[in-house]
Order: sequence, then C-alpha cells, then structure tokens
Amino acid sequence: MMNNTELIKELAGKKILFANFPADGHFNPLTGLAVYLQDLGCDVRWYTSEKYAPKLKQMNIPFLPIKKAPDISDIERAFPERGKIRGQVKKLRFDIINVFVLRGPEYYADLLDIYNNEFRFEVMIADCAFTAVPFVKELMRIPVIGIGVLPLTETSKDLPPMGLGLTPSYTVFGKIKQAILRKIATAVLFKQPNKVMHEILDKYRIPHNREGVFDMLLKKTTLFLQSGTPGFEYYRSDLSSHIRFIGALLPFSSRRQVQTWFDKRMTQYKKMVIVTQGTIERDVEKIIIPALEALKDSDTLVIATTGGSSTAELQKKYPQQNIIIADFIPFSEIMPYADAYITNGGYGGVMLGIENKVPMVVAGVHEGKNEINARIGYFKLGINLGKEKPSAAEMKKAVNKVLNDLSYKQQVEKLAKEFTSYNPNKLCAYNVAKLLQNKVPGEMELYPELV
Repeated sequence: MMNNTELIKELAGKKILFANFPADGHFNPLTGLAVYLQDLGCDVRWYTSEKYAPKLKQMNIPFLPIKKAPDISDIERAFPERGKIRGQVKKLRFDIINVFVLRGPEYYADLLDIYNNEFRFEVMIADCAFTAVPFVKELMRIPVIGIGVLPLTETSKDLPPMGLGLTPSYTVFGKIKQAILRKIATAVLFKQPNKVMHEILDKYRIPHNREGVFDMLLKKTTLFLQSGTPGFEYYRSDLSSHIRFIGALLPFSSRRQVQTWFDKRMTQYKKMVIVTQGTIERDVEKIIIPALEALKDSDTLVIATTGGSSTAELQKKYPQQNIIIADFIPFSEIMPYADAYITNGGYGGVMLGIENKVPMVVAGVHEGKNEINARIGYFKLGINLGKEKPSAAEMKKAVNKVLNDLSYKQQVEKLAKEFTSYNPNKLCAYNVAKLLQNKVPGEMELYPELV
C-alpha cells in the first residue's frame, strides 16, 4: 500500500488551477501552497485579476486573466455607491450580491473558455469566497478544493448566524436565542442575497437545498480545507464531514526577495508594538492615528506600516523618537520581537500574529473582520474593540491591558503551539493527491511524515 509521502509524489504532472476572489487576503494565503505544489512537479496555473500578474510572474506561475467579470480588486472604485452605505448589515448585503454572487456566472464563462482552449485542469483550488465553485463542481464536473481564508462560515445549530460578529453561547437559553437569530438572519437580514443566489443557481440548473449565502460555497466544494486550527474556531457538534483544519496557510516568501530590516531603536525600548491596517484600508484615521496618538512619547516603541497611505504626512505629524512609520516593513523580520499587535483584523495577519505568539488589539467591522475579531476576543488572544474607529483613549487602555495582563500572552502561546502541530502545505498536498485518486480523504490525522 502506498504511504503518504509516495502518494504526494504522485502529484507530479497533475494539472491544478488556482482561482481567487480578487483581494489580497484571498490571494496571498494561497501562494505558498501553489509554489509548493509546483515544486512537487504539478502544472499549476492561476486565474485571477491583472493586479496579481506581477506576483505570479515572480513565482513563475502562469497567469490566466479575469476577462468576463469586472475588475473589482479595488472595490471602492468598482462600486463608488458602496461608500454611501452606512449600516453594517446593509453594506454586507450589498457586498454579497454585487461583489460576490453576481460575479459567479462571469467567472464560470472564463473558466469554461480556459478549460476548452487553454488548460484542461484536473482540480480547482479556490478561496472560500470564489463564487464560481458551484459552477465548476456541478456543471464542469471537476473536483473543487475550497480554502478557508476566513473563519468558518458554515451555519451550525450551536452558533449564532454568521456575518454579525456574534460570539456563541452553549447554554440552553443561549441556544434558543441563537436559533431565533438564525431564522431572522435567513428570513430578513440576508433574504435578498439568498434570493439572488438561488435565482442564479436555478437559471443554470445547479441543484441546491436553498442553503444560505454563508453555506453554499462551502457545501459545494468537494473538500474544504480551513486555514487555522480547531483552537481558533467555535465548537460545532454538526461540522460537515468534508471540512479539514490544515494549520495556518501563509503567503509565499522568498528569502532572496526580502531585504533584512532593522532599526536600532528596536534595542532601546523594553516594549514594542506593531500597528497596521493592511494594504487595502486607506483611511489612517481608523486605527493608525488612534494608535499613534495613544502611544506617542511613551516608553513603548511603535512601528506602523501604512501600505502606502499618507506615509509622508504621518511621518511629519508624528516625529517622536518612539514612533517608526513606513509604507512597508516585512513582518517576518519584526513580528518575533513584538509585544503587541494592533490590526484591523485581516485573517492572514491574525494567523501571523498567532504564529509569532503576539497578543492583539483589533478594531474592524466590515469585510468580515467582525467575525475574525470576535474570535480574538472570545478566545482571549487579545482585545476586540468592536468598532471601525476607536478613540485614542480606547486604544491606549486596550494596549496597556494587553501588555500588562499575561493571560493574553499565555493564550496566544497555547494556540501557537497547536499551530506548530500542522504542516499546512504537506497536508494540503496529501488531500489533493487523495482527491485525484477519486477518494475524499477520511477524518484528518496528523501523519508524522507530513508534519
């Protein structure tokens, strides 16, 4: 009988298509896996936005452009009316319909063309928000592996509805309340997105059981691999059998491409805090300015990365000795030395923070960040401020608590230890190989030779 290492070697020559919703948090986490499979001898190609063509070229992965769908890698530019929507649920409804659901048939048209004329892929690996998943699996009859680059979206009888950033209660009263909230979410809050999605699926004669938007893509995958571990996910007694935890999938990085970064001030302060809003959020008033105001002229070194938004203006406004502001600093160089991490809650950044055992202060509501940040607070990995724009006073209080209460550090260290028991790329490769043998793997075990 073939062992697992031999099984993975059988992947050589297999045609694998990667695809993603065009956003950094959906593209970057898959890059390490794509390069790993390519190194195993797989023919790997990637269908995505033009925005990611340069990165794919650096990784020597052939780029297949999105043609039929509009380029929504810059959501605010693609949908200027979105900026006028104020309510959290209203904005989420708009995003689900316009940014995600309506794009599925357009992606499908491109993928059909690619398959028929350019690349007859044997399996598609896509992030959990790529809405062509049902089309590929049901109409093209090609197996699909979904990658969870967000917290698990699957509805459960044990949990409140997804999308609202609510934490679970496992008491009898709590479960009754959650059941009511789930019905309200289905019948009222997300009624319109569900209706639009069901109409599209019906038009293409794709079978469904009227699952909601947070379940459909997950349930339509052949196999679903969740980035992270059980310790960073709410308990579900009814977890679907095709879901596997694989550890933290992190972006590909080449040591040759990363220039070592160092500032002597890192040795002059006892405490160091990292601040970021990611690369997409341009409004520095949300997190960066409150954090800088809270910690300026303190005995804590603050390193803020802006992603290129208002860097020069911030450097001029905050010339304090204990503040460093830059467009970009490789987190792999500084995260191991951080005592706290202030972020809006991007899933990849949170995974990196956990791996480096850094307690967090998080503030973010939109684009699903409320769900990520709710878990940080629930599992006591840090403090969730639960808003888009915290005040400097709120930020200062939270940072001081995280720095001085050792329980947060202890919880992060405990989860980081769980992370080390997984080898994400090898586990993914094993599952791909097993799937291409026309077998959906059984309950995931941590095979010694894979870890």
